[in-house]
Amino acid sequence: MTNTDCFSATTPPTMSFDQAHAFISEQIQVISCVNKVAIRSALGLYIAEDVHSTINVPSHINSAMDGYAINAKDIPVNAEARLDVAGTSFAGKPLTLNIMPGQCARIMTGGVMPAGTDTVIMQEDVQRSGDTVIIQPGHQPGQNVRLAGEDLAIGEIALKKGQKVMPAELGILASLGLSEVKVYRRLRVAFFSTGDELRSIGDTLGDGDIYDSNRYSLYGMLTRLGFDVLDMGVVADCKEDIERAFSDAADNADIIITSGGVSVGDADFVKETLNTMGEVKFWKVAMKPGRPLAFGKVKNAFFFGLPGNPVAVMVTFYQFVQKALLTIAGAQTKPRLQLQLPCTSAFLRKTPGRTEFIRGQITTDDTGRMSVASTGKQGSGILHSMSAANCFIVLKHDDGIVNVGDMVHVEPFDGFI
Repeated sequence: MTNTDCFSATTPPTMSFDQAHAFISEQIQVISCVNKVAIRSALGLYIAEDVHSTINVPSHINSAMDGYAINAKDIPVNAEARLDVAGTSFAGKPLTLNIMPGQCARIMTGGVMPAGTDTVIMQEDVQRSGDTVIIQPGHQPGQNVRLAGEDLAIGEIALKKGQKVMPAELGILASLGLSEVKVYRRLRVAFFSTGDELRSIGDTLGDGDIYDSNRYSLYGMLTRLGFDVLDMGVVADCKEDIERAFSDAADNADIIITSGGVSVGDADFVKETLNTMGEVKFWKVAMKPGRPLAFGKVKNAFFFGLPGNPVAVMVTFYQFVQKALLTIAGAQTKPRLQLQLPCTSAFLRKTPGRTEFIRGQITTDDTGRMSVASTGKQGSGILHSMSAANCFIVLKHDDGIVNVGDMVHVEPFDGFI
């Protein structure tokens, strides 16, 4: 693939969807700043190096139940067995006695298994009379016992580099006795919209004006990813204002995202400004919606220029920007969940040679069988169709017309967060 600078030609080259992904992947790298923070402050961030266990978790062989610790040799086979209770092992207060044949120990959940025992009989499964318990046949050696290192063994990788710190990960770090962990710094993302027709909420609309919805969609998508976001508002189609916005954004953020101003023939100064301030490759991606897309760098910040239409903004963000941002943030990225489902829409038109993303709704019938259908009108300005959808129907580059009953590729929205 040749990386052609679109500014060198009247019409930028059109990349396939896969080529555009590959181009972005070649250019980006993980943020370099690593901080050592208190584990609670690491929530939502990404581990910067593998975390190895320095202890066994749990540290001792212990009981998984309240009950009686016995030696497996005392498990009755045909008739009941009577065992003498020699003492009690509490969690945090081990019993130091050596349990002999014909004896047992009362034990609480988490209690260390006394010497001479290897099996726990739940308290519900015994009859106790004074200092004696009666056990019936039917138990298995080693039951209801947690082994030392069963969760994590010494030297084992507890958390991998790039793993996001979520509630379970906080618990794992605490179980290792760690108070701090190395994480990548939280990503900072600045975004703004361009266009003289755009108005912010609270402004009065004039002839030809529209409210800017893109910044709110971007705010939602970025905030859900856990990034620090800087909303720079609407920037007018004025060369000085646009230059100032890009300069300020690059000085304060790792990533710059704009909406509007990247289509061929747009009457604005975005492309002119980026041509002088940045290292930017513009292209048209063979996809629908979201054909115009720009990517590059302004100073040290990566730049994504998204289309102006509301649905195209969300599609290009989810299909290109989200994965790139997660990679830059230090995350381990995985292939997006994709299903194969029958389509119940009557007739989905598509011309081979581009990738299309149709807003869809997955439904399940009374038998549990899933299918998918279009949400209706698919114009790139119909944002309501995104609200009504719970997935994308992905018609790939070489796909043609889809008829009722055809199997289609489906990306559930749950895979985007």
